Amino acid sequence: MSNIEVVPTHVAFIMDGNGRWAKQRGKDRIFGHFEGVESVRAVMEESVETGVKYVSFFAFSEENWNRPDAEVNGLMELMMKCMVNELHTFLDNGIRFRVLGDRSRLSKQLNEAIDSMEEATAACPRMTAIIFLSYSGKWDIRQASRRMAEEGGSEIEDYLVTAGIPDPDLLIRTSGEKRISNFMLWQLAYTEFVFTDILWPDFRKEQYRNALLEYASRDRRFGKVK
Repeated sequence: MSNIEVVPTHVAFIMDGNGRWAKQRGKDRIFGHFEGVESVRAVMEESVETGVKYVSFFAFSEENWNRPDAEVNGLMELMMKCMVNELHTFLDNGIRFRVLGDRSRLSKQLNEAIDSMEEATAACPRMTAIIFLSYSGKWDIRQASRRMAEEGGSEIEDYLVTAGIPDPDLLIRTSGEKRISNFMLWQLAYTEFVFTDILWPDFRKEQYRNALLEYASRDRRFGKVK
């Protein structure tokens, strides 16, 4: 059972430092991404235990397409491998799987695998894990604005890819960087930020709980006076 008094509904992660972690060990950058999967698993397990309902991972930004082909291809292969290997983990723990972003840039094979994983876990009630893939906050706002104008809508939140998902209460970024890097620009307006120097492959349950405890100590006013 969790002893955290104030549990966020939605925690978002910018998983930074995989490449540096691998370089420190004399290995290719992709090795750090593979090790980072263990951190994702640890975070999801702790989230289920603590009672967090939504966990978001910024896995691949729109800007990341400019990285070397070998790294991009390796990341896409890693995504495929994880979906095949982790389906039972999602089902056993009642975790729904979703992917948000510009999926038109993904391969047919990857899109089919995503569809299959989303369909298989659609009824899982305990928690939702969201992978942001080929995503950027500016792209999200642009596509939402365009669709809203076409359909005559009035609330941009209804057209963002996160429609129906509560905005993050807490954003955690690893590796010492202190910026949001074009991630959920609209949705992070009142989010609490926790920045840590720990590289993502070293971020496990203990570090996550420390961030949750820090969040619980914050006084969130949302522009109001208490």
